[in-house]
Amino acid sequence: MANFLNSNTKMDTIKHIPENGKTRVVIIGGGFAGLKLARQLANTKYQVVLIDRNNFHQFQPLFYQVATSGLEPSSISFPLRKIFQKKSNVHFRMADLLEVNSKENEIYTSLGKLKYDYLVLATGVSTNYFGNKNIEEFSIPMKSVSEAIFLRNSILRNYEKALNESDPEKAANYMNIVLVGGGPTGVELAGALAEMKSEILPKDYPELDFSLMNVYLFEASDKLLNGMSEKASAKAKKFLEKLGVIVRTNARVADYDGLTIRLDDDEEFKSYTMVWAAGVAARPIKGISENASVRAGRLQVDQYNKIVGLDNVFAMGDLAYQTEGKFENGHPQVAQVGLQQAGNLAKNFKRLLQNKEIKAFHYTDRGSMATIGKNLAVADLPGMKMQGFFAWVLWLFVHLMAIVGVKNRFFILINWVWNYFTSDQSLRVLIRPKKRSFTDKASLKVKADNAIV
Repeated sequence: MANFLNSNTKMDTIKHIPENGKTRVVIIGGGFAGLKLARQLANTKYQVVLIDRNNFHQFQPLFYQVATSGLEPSSISFPLRKIFQKKSNVHFRMADLLEVNSKENEIYTSLGKLKYDYLVLATGVSTNYFGNKNIEEFSIPMKSVSEAIFLRNSILRNYEKALNESDPEKAANYMNIVLVGGGPTGVELAGALAEMKSEILPKDYPELDFSLMNVYLFEASDKLLNGMSEKASAKAKKFLEKLGVIVRTNARVADYDGLTIRLDDDEEFKSYTMVWAAGVAARPIKGISENASVRAGRLQVDQYNKIVGLDNVFAMGDLAYQTEGKFENGHPQVAQVGLQQAGNLAKNFKRLLQNKEIKAFHYTDRGSMATIGKNLAVADLPGMKMQGFFAWVLWLFVHLMAIVGVKNRFFILINWVWNYFTSDQSLRVLIRPKKRSFTDKASLKVKADNAIV
């Protein structure tokens, strides 16, 4: 990358962000880390500009419940503009980041360019397919609300198709579900799907033979939940197998053509639904990643979350690669790291206003949890390890309290209580977006008017 966008492309400045003499902090990404930093800098002497490609914050740990019809997408999404309605120093723009020009202290976005005094990158990570184009084309990722909705639609659509198959083998291809990746996403989704198989889907599709359906979970390493203890891993595997999930460790998926899953030992399985949760990688950021990216595209930062080689550009959350103590391969890519980094960085920005010395970031591991199904969860806490019902209750409480918005918490709690006692989610609706074609007269008129403008 030799030239910045503005070298050969005229780009206007993003509108309606005042030049009021305040020090401007631009935050890219409205996830856990970006949102917390923006909230803690609200009502300070900084001007804060938050930029995200979506106009809402999404609660990633509960994507799997949207995918399995347990929660509405709106329950785990919260409008960013609503959060900052009464924060006059915070401005939100929905845009894509195209490039960073650190020499000019300027960013280029799909809305235009913008100057910054400090830039904080909290863009998170996306699905890593490890260069396998077939898997990228045919599998289903789980990194956004829209992808969770797509998975829900795919499952429901395939069961409708299975009803029209007289050949049991062909019907099984539609009914089988394969999950790749034994981390929290794969484990939690596998447990939820197994419960749907036993308690919900047979009531919706009584004509189908559910002995044909299998839920598979493939993990390339020798254990599930690699970031947790051996006891938690073994217990999670036991819980899943109790629910009927076929768990295969040391099973690396080599290829997928939309129907046939092939492992690297050439063993094959059939399914029209394969969920890929086997890895993540950071999206390249033009103007930054060329010099600062390390493992899986993460950006190397110092102990203050400052990107190496840059004085006023920071990175937080999954995007940041920082080593300390036992984290010689970087901090784990979990929400708690990003939240703690955002809290420390916010305090440092406030210290700068008071001409005080900034403080280094040190991660405090507060434990890990994963839920497998009703009354089944594992939790590794400092000084304590829990499995079963009490771990499950703790998981529910922690995640409910982390949801943005009292109304969202209320509706999630109501859904959880209802689902617990009835074992029957009521959100199994197949909603397919319709693309409107410019064939009717009204559409043609709108198109013509836009062309004139």
